[in-house]
Amino acid sequence: MDRLANLFLACILAGFALIHMPTISFLSGLSSFFHDVGALAILVFSFLLLYLGVKALFTKL
Repeated sequence: MDRLANLFLACILAGFALIHMPTISFLSGLSSFFHDVGALAILVFSFLLLYLGVKALFTKL
């Protein structure tokens, strides 16, 4: 489970990288797309990380 949590953290960091990616001339039209995909990745993988934590908490009780 630790490897899965590390993978989710890496995906959250990749989402932040997509949001803060500098606009390059040939990618300027896709800037809003990268921003939306990055925000969606952060949200999805944050919720999955919370789910793993809650699941681990309740299986320990």
